[in-house]
Amino acid sequence: MFDKFLNIFRVPDLRKRVLFTLGMLAIYRLGAQLPTPGINSKLLDQFFRTQGGSALGLLDMFTGGNLRRFTIFALGIMPYITASIIFQLLTVVYEPLARLQKEGELGRRKITQWTRYLTVILAAFQSIAIAFGLNSQGMVVQSISGPAFILLTVLTLTTGTAFIMWLGEQITERGIGNGMSLLIFTGIVVGLPRGITNIVQKVQTDAWGSFTGVAVLLILVAMVGLVAFIVYVERSERRIPVQSARRIVGRRQMGGVSSHLPLKVNSGGVMPVIFASSILSAPLLFGQMAFVQSNKVLSGIISNLQPGEPWYELLYIAAIIFFAYFYISIVFRPDDIADNMRKSGSFIPGIRPGRRTSDYINDILTRITLVGAVYLILISLVPTFFLSGFHLNHLWLIGSFFERFPAWVTSGLQMNFYFGGTSLLIVVGVAMDTANQIESQLIMRHYDGFSPRSGRIRGRKTW
Repeated sequence: MFDKFLNIFRVPDLRKRVLFTLGMLAIYRLGAQLPTPGINSKLLDQFFRTQGGSALGLLDMFTGGNLRRFTIFALGIMPYITASIIFQLLTVVYEPLARLQKEGELGRRKITQWTRYLTVILAAFQSIAIAFGLNSQGMVVQSISGPAFILLTVLTLTTGTAFIMWLGEQITERGIGNGMSLLIFTGIVVGLPRGITNIVQKVQTDAWGSFTGVAVLLILVAMVGLVAFIVYVERSERRIPVQSARRIVGRRQMGGVSSHLPLKVNSGGVMPVIFASSILSAPLLFGQMAFVQSNKVLSGIISNLQPGEPWYELLYIAAIIFFAYFYISIVFRPDDIADNMRKSGSFIPGIRPGRRTSDYINDILTRITLVGAVYLILISLVPTFFLSGFHLNHLWLIGSFFERFPAWVTSGLQMNFYFGGTSLLIVVGVAMDTANQIESQLIMRHYDGFSPRSGRIRGRKTW
């Protein structure tokens, strides 16, 4: 295995890509240590400790702890993800934008450029909301305050988001790919030591009383089980048999080979979870503003959009299902696959080529996407269970029934998000995608891959 890992550095082009990616991630971590001027970091950290069970803690996880420390990268990559969601939705409902996307590389470049502009606009709006919210806190802001603090904060956070967006695009183009996902991956991984320290402190202080030992054992078993379950589902696929027609080319007989069309159970990967989290965490930034907190209606809505609240969980589940189907409709087109199979003389046994093949593939894709969405929902509900529990005890009519349950069911174990299913899903999913990309590069250059079944590809012999 160590020799296979060394193959990465034996290929000059792949070695440059890996080293470039590591360099960009190092720059990202360096910027994550630069604080925004005018903030009392200790008081802000105490504020985030009180918000650990809220959606603010989930948003802090996606930013790699930058929001807690309020660094220049405090907004993270979430504005870019939100802008990407908006344009992907517009390509479906707005015909001129859909035609532009079909124009090839030039059209995609224009959409990418517009996505960058929208990212800067969203970052500016979110930074304004954060600046007003912190300015109203009083004690958190030091040295400067008022309009000067708001202007400085908006400029710093917006510029930081634009720089993170540039880093992600550079990793995608000149690195090993998945630039935005790798940035989120890095932010979660660097927070793991803090999560481990949190568990150790709870054990030392006997935070859960007689239940402490059982709770730690439950967390460890859940982590191992979740990782195994994630790896199993991410590698699962539905294989559709494909038969190629026999053709006579000159004196040689071509075709007649049986193969299969692999459809992954979770074709969307971690993107539906990231999209859903991004959409539901956006209102929280505006919920910290003074006029929102003083308004009973708006503050009531924001309080119901916290992890563990029934409305939040229902919207979260609906968003994951929606983005699972939406994402697969963008990256996987059954009509194009059926048309390519017809042109190449391939067919699915028992299914007529053309429209029937497209409908058959679409039906299978619809069913397995639902299974993948349910899998993502189950994984995503784990952090809520460990952190804040499910607040079902204040529901109308049935709330009294849930009051009989143990306190850790409705209040959670107050554990960190780093040990939740969402973070594990992102870490394991991105790690597997990155390993697959590196493996494909190695196999393409006639080197052994990481997996046991990926042997060396032999080149054509010359005599």
